[in-house]
Amino acid sequence: MNILNTQTYPKMTGSEKKTNSKCRFCSNELRHSVVDLGMSPLCQKHIKPNEKNNMERFYPLHAYICDECWLMQLEEFATPEEIFADEYAYFSSYSDSWLAHARKYTEMMVERFALNQRHRVVEIASNDGYLLQWFDRLQIPVLGIEPAKNVADVAREKGINTVSVFFGVDSARELSIQYGNADLLLGNNVLAHVPDINDFVGGMKIMLAPEGIITMEFPHLQRLIEENQFDTIYHEHFSYLSFSAVRRIFKHHGLILFDVEELPTHGGSIRIYGRHEENNKLEVTERANDLLRREQTLGMETLEYYATFEEKVKETKRKLLEFLIRKKREGKSIVGYGAPGKGNTLLNYCGIRTDFLDYTVDRSPHKQGNYLPGSHIPIYGPEKIRETKPDYVLILPWNLRKEIKEQMKYIEEWGGSFVVPIPEVQKV
Repeated sequence: MNILNTQTYPKMTGSEKKTNSKCRFCSNELRHSVVDLGMSPLCQKHIKPNEKNNMERFYPLHAYICDECWLMQLEEFATPEEIFADEYAYFSSYSDSWLAHARKYTEMMVERFALNQRHRVVEIASNDGYLLQWFDRLQIPVLGIEPAKNVADVAREKGINTVSVFFGVDSARELSIQYGNADLLLGNNVLAHVPDINDFVGGMKIMLAPEGIITMEFPHLQRLIEENQFDTIYHEHFSYLSFSAVRRIFKHHGLILFDVEELPTHGGSIRIYGRHEENNKLEVTERANDLLRREQTLGMETLEYYATFEEKVKETKRKLLEFLIRKKREGKSIVGYGAPGKGNTLLNYCGIRTDFLDYTVDRSPHKQGNYLPGSHIPIYGPEKIRETKPDYVLILPWNLRKEIKEQMKYIEEWGGSFVVPIPEVQKV
């Protein structure tokens, strides 16, 4: 069976860099570099005080584009078990705007698909129950699938039925037997996190009820490239997804994407809607066709589309460092806000340590008291900013700038300013 179905694409010329890796979807050799961000540690492996002098592992952070299926991806150096299995530092519930997004999604899905107590909602990478809690309050049966044990424990404490396994074909078979198939199968910011995307999507085919619905949210590759969001490239994100590439992957596994929404979350995401190929009750919407046409018109399945990205990334690095050097020479104090994955890519790629940022703060107590990987910048609670009154606060999770500015607007009392680094450094 042709993994690309009946579609073929012309081979494009361009700079090539030979790797030993194959595309994680179609097994084509990865030859075309999009951006090389050097060596970087795993972004959620925060350093505990007693580990500060220990050696850290750094891995290549280099994104390639496959010229057969047009899936942008990293080579795999760290396994999911290394990244997620034991002590994972990201807890979704510490973002008010993300909680509001999850609640709005729940209300919309219940209304659009008439979900009730006779249906089952299953979330893959359910984290700390941030989303399933809203379905649970409506007495709709839920199941969370969360491989990070420490995060899953928090969900269970909330009363959310959660199992700690990595999702794929084998686990989907076992879960569907034990709990039943999903009428709504969802995953937010997980599709990019799986190294074996065929096993993952194949598992969804098994887990989904005959007339069930899949929704998946993930950052849109178009926004990453066109808005210079290079800091969203880190080892947890094995793939960087366009609608057309994801549509091709799902179709190979007997799943049809019948609708899509564009969302503002994470700097610009899309939410896809899938169904079984055998279920013809849901027709493909015009907005799904429109997004496909737009990606084709933009040339997202040509090498030319990606050719200038790396130089834009380098220029953003230069401008950020120029800003930081200038302000430090003026005697200004600068701190960070947040300890997100994207922040660690930015700081390690740019070589920013405590020579530029005195510290950073984060609302999550799971991160406070530790150090950022690589840069070893200390992480405090947000109250540290009021204590030290810095001149500038560099917002590392720039996609949450509105929420953070509202929470921290008191920095205006001493003339402090907020700065974001992407798409290039600027006051906000």
